[in-house]
Amino acid sequence: MVFGNWWLRILALSLGILFFVVSSFAEKAPYASFARDATSAPPTDHYDYIIVGGGTAGCPLAATLSAAARVLLLERGDLPYNNPNVTQISGFLKSLADTSPTSASQLFISTDGVFNHRARVLGGGSAINAGFYTRASTEYVRRAGWDPRLVNESYAWVESKVAYRPQIMQWQAAVRDGLLAAGVAPYNGITYEHLIGTKVGGSIFDEKGIRHTAADLLEYADPSKITVYLHATVQRILFRTSPGEKPKAYGVLFKDSKGYNHVAYLNSGGRNEIIVSAGAMGSPQMLMLSGIGPARQLRAHGIEVVMEQESVGQGMSDNPMNALIIPSSRPVEISLVQVVGISNIGSYIEAASGFFELSSLHQIVGDYAHVANQSMDAFIMRMRANENQTSANTKVGVILQKIMGPYSSGYMEVESRDPNVNPRVTFNYFKDSRDLERCVGGMEILRRVVESRAVSEFLYPLTSFESLKRFVLSVPINLRPKHVAATYSMEHYCRDTVMTLWHYHGGCHVDRVVDPDYRVLGVDSLRVVDGSTFYYSPGTNPQATVMMLGRYVGQKILQERNPE
Repeated sequence: MVFGNWWLRILALSLGILFFVVSSFAEKAPYASFARDATSAPPTDHYDYIIVGGGTAGCPLAATLSAAARVLLLERGDLPYNNPNVTQISGFLKSLADTSPTSASQLFISTDGVFNHRARVLGGGSAINAGFYTRASTEYVRRAGWDPRLVNESYAWVESKVAYRPQIMQWQAAVRDGLLAAGVAPYNGITYEHLIGTKVGGSIFDEKGIRHTAADLLEYADPSKITVYLHATVQRILFRTSPGEKPKAYGVLFKDSKGYNHVAYLNSGGRNEIIVSAGAMGSPQMLMLSGIGPARQLRAHGIEVVMEQESVGQGMSDNPMNALIIPSSRPVEISLVQVVGISNIGSYIEAASGFFELSSLHQIVGDYAHVANQSMDAFIMRMRANENQTSANTKVGVILQKIMGPYSSGYMEVESRDPNVNPRVTFNYFKDSRDLERCVGGMEILRRVVESRAVSEFLYPLTSFESLKRFVLSVPINLRPKHVAATYSMEHYCRDTVMTLWHYHGGCHVDRVVDPDYRVLGVDSLRVVDGSTFYYSPGTNPQATVMMLGRYVGQKILQERNPE
């Protein structure tokens, strides 16, 4: 699908706003001694561990394993450090709007008609997200069967490199106060913990607005034992098969940016492994391209079936998100998610502000004058007069809600044997009525927040919750049909204006595709470690837990490798 420039600007607006032991070998990014382009890779080489995907889990996993083994990390994207759209908070929307073949974010559209992205950069989703940092709840850790002590140690290991306390300014403070006025209590202050009530979480953006990603965790790595190849696109995992024995992974085939093939093999040794950490889209896709998945689907694409596994690609979920765009009568800061309201009804409330390109916004804000039943001519004129200025002058905020869980799930299907082609994915938003109930409840909380004294001070006269809903309905935020009933039915509004907050997960679930130690069932020398193993998205944002998981599993593997 080809979009004109106007569509890309609106798409960026709609998607973007809605949304301790430091190794003595540590080398500061960008790791000149061990991160290089895949064109420099030899035709063949051997390693103890081969990690497919240098993302949010893959980077901490590789850094951890390099303490005691020779590690290869294969990433299809580039370093995050030479791209200002990635490194600077002001580039957030530009990164999502970049549809070039080498962009850090790769656009895909689910069959549900919702725009989404997958990462294509070292650091994975942590390099293109809104930066919020918060831990999973103690109940989530318990249900996952993780060791709480090692979990806390792993979180702390991550946090010493990438987590910062945000500076709360006017818009975020207003939303915080509005949440408390709406009854989302108590106020829990600044904390990484997942607690009912309102809190200020962490951020991977520092005080200068510079992003710190999972790629920074490679500063922990031993540079003498790790190799990172960039622009290395893995084609498939290689297996040895013998009658009566499990298939055994022994290597990977990958291409460099010039199209040349390279093969990385595992060294001999019973504990050496290939670990897939390609994300919730990439990991089930990689298993299927390598011959592990639903046999009928694989054969339809000419993929040799190594092991039939019907659960691969099943149970794909994405947390529904709905939002309000709020033109403000006064300036607002540039901010991504900092304050969060964790309700007791299964809905999380968050906010952002000041990111919106004037040249995009003034094209659609005229509709607001009509739906809000008021004149906004002066506002639009000011926007046009300031069209060439920075987005810091834009007076727009957003308040959104995300459904926890969710209960609804779908599936993935491969579309091509080419790993660069996105698979076809269906999330089935609101298929389970419990998710819809949570959305309706969450939107009622948004109503109370908007009507609170703190947030009302930012609103234009005569602005109402209903007018803000109609404004969002006028914006092309997805490809789903809009129903007339959505203007007065909250259930229809939830369905018609659903978006993603990029927290999709599943496809390689524990006890279905992998065991509790993340080994692929029925196969030797292969694991999957990332959000594809999750049944539910942890916390209000999963990135902290995905980074923790990479460290956690790496530590577990080292314990197996060198038992005391």
